[in-house]
Amino acid sequence: MLISGHLKSLTIVFLIGSFCLSLSAQETFFEIKVPEVAKEERICFCLYTVEKGVLKLTAQLYPLQAGEPRQVSLEIKQRSKWKPIAQATVHLQGWTAVFRVEDWDATRDIHYRVNHNDCAYYTGVIKKDPVDKEQIVVAAFTGNSIYPQHGGDISREDIVNNIKFIKPDLLFFSGDQVYDHTRHYAYWLKFGRDFGEVIKNIPTVTIPDDHDVGQGNLWGSSGKKSSGISGDDGGYFMPVEYVKEVERVQTSHLPDPYDPTPVQQGIGTYYTSLNVGGIDFAILEDRKFKTGWREVLDETLVEPDAIIGTMRPHSFVTDDYDPSSLDVPEAKLLGECQLRFLRHWALDWDRSVMKCVLSQTCFCDSADRYYEPERRRYVDFDCNGWPQTGRNKALIEMRKCFAFHINGDTHLGTVFQHGVTDWNDAAYSFTVPSIANLYMRWWTPDQPGKNRVPGSPEYTGEHLDGFGNKVTCWGAANPSFKADPRNPEFKKQLTVRAAGFGVVRFNKKTRKITMECWPRNVDVAQADAKQYPDWPLTIDQTDNYGRHAIAYLPTLRFTNTEDPVVRIVDASNGEHVYTLRAKGRQFQPKVFKFGLYTITISQGERQKQIEHVEANKDSGNEVIDVTL
Repeated sequence: MLISGHLKSLTIVFLIGSFCLSLSAQETFFEIKVPEVAKEERICFCLYTVEKGVLKLTAQLYPLQAGEPRQVSLEIKQRSKWKPIAQATVHLQGWTAVFRVEDWDATRDIHYRVNHNDCAYYTGVIKKDPVDKEQIVVAAFTGNSIYPQHGGDISREDIVNNIKFIKPDLLFFSGDQVYDHTRHYAYWLKFGRDFGEVIKNIPTVTIPDDHDVGQGNLWGSSGKKSSGISGDDGGYFMPVEYVKEVERVQTSHLPDPYDPTPVQQGIGTYYTSLNVGGIDFAILEDRKFKTGWREVLDETLVEPDAIIGTMRPHSFVTDDYDPSSLDVPEAKLLGECQLRFLRHWALDWDRSVMKCVLSQTCFCDSADRYYEPERRRYVDFDCNGWPQTGRNKALIEMRKCFAFHINGDTHLGTVFQHGVTDWNDAAYSFTVPSIANLYMRWWTPDQPGKNRVPGSPEYTGEHLDGFGNKVTCWGAANPSFKADPRNPEFKKQLTVRAAGFGVVRFNKKTRKITMECWPRNVDVAQADAKQYPDWPLTIDQTDNYGRHAIAYLPTLRFTNTEDPVVRIVDASNGEHVYTLRAKGRQFQPKVFKFGLYTITISQGERQKQIEHVEANKDSGNEVIDVTL
């Protein structure tokens, strides 16, 4: 590879820390180099989103050589001709050109191309907002390792072909797009070469997780500097320039952040929302603000992990620990700014029919065996089941708008319904399996789950996770117990490793949410294609706030509108109970204590507020006619 003067400082950033960062003990060095490409191929791939009339598009380039222009133009096709509409300057760290175009017409497909120096061209389609579709489809992925020991050297062609057949309206990559800890750029280019064929034509959310920023685990602690590679004292270990570059290349195409105020070290934020066809997605950073466990807990509680050779807190020295003793109320999961964002997002139903949270990982300890099926592990602080108080704060805000949750990271496909005070009183979450998988995990509790569906596996049903969180398992794509990652013959058997991807279908008419969990190397177009055994699973939108009603408000009957937004507020303290877009011409609100409530019904600019509405034990025959 030729290294120009522009590249020298960047190369240093890439290599800092390489002497002390390593892959797992079972891995061998596997390097991808930045290819030397012709001038006509300088543009590798593009990512885009459109939100509230604003197009954000990031063009990812290969390195420019000394003397080459750094200006890149964005063009759209009009009457068979290409019209320039925006220009951007290539950023030297990461080689990205970021475009922001306002007043974008989201009512039609628009062909675009990125032009560098009238020599390199990259074309794609900005899809129209699919508001007229009854069903909005999300394809979700995590854990894009490229290492042979993970099965990561196997082509992604099967995934790309399945995406083409499924025709999703949104692609979501929840993290670990890059597994190399010191050479993000080269491996990010490989990610783009693998998936560029589809992401150039479909709005895509990519959010970095721990491996992307050069760490095996990440407790971001509001951006502080971590003192060691493990990061368990909170913060980021890699140089801040490295972290900022990773976030820029992976998230600069996302809608503008809700609050762009940087955290410590000047690291930016990207948490935001994106509406696709009436499904409103909150994009969280559930690593950036999380407290490091070693900041608040005694490190003697845990023992080193012999497999990866670090102090990953896999297991307690004794198995008679008290999970409640691990909850530190002042420890953070989401930052206060993110909780404010969720409160605002839960109240905003403009253009929205259903709500969904996208984040790095699950809000519970969703695996109890690691790497080998006999390796029982009690807790993992890397999961978002800890800290418990912070976890519950997040779930309480999410359920106020009946939000579903899609995430990844754990290498294990699962569906859980979460409980805060009682089982099943909060959101469902779908954790999708990894694209490739070495560090396998299982969900196999020692005791059968309670209140299981008759005939369902014993690992389903109601459980307490390692932190004492109430969880109900509905599905787990456990690896085969015959899978031994030390045996080379299993390297390419990705289904044995439980690798795959997820699909979520939001039906706006029925308000049903259907989850699909597909193995690798399966052609979903075939009639006999099989998902992992516990899927597909379908829930109702309202199941995401499964809290049992104590009382009911009168039935609301809408005389001149359908599907209005209904907001319930506790009149005694002004607390927002929940907001939901009602289905059809009537709706009876449930509430969780007796007393008086304020109901606000709205449809666009029209709004009506009804005060001093009393909750009753049963529904009765009381009806309130609402005319907007």
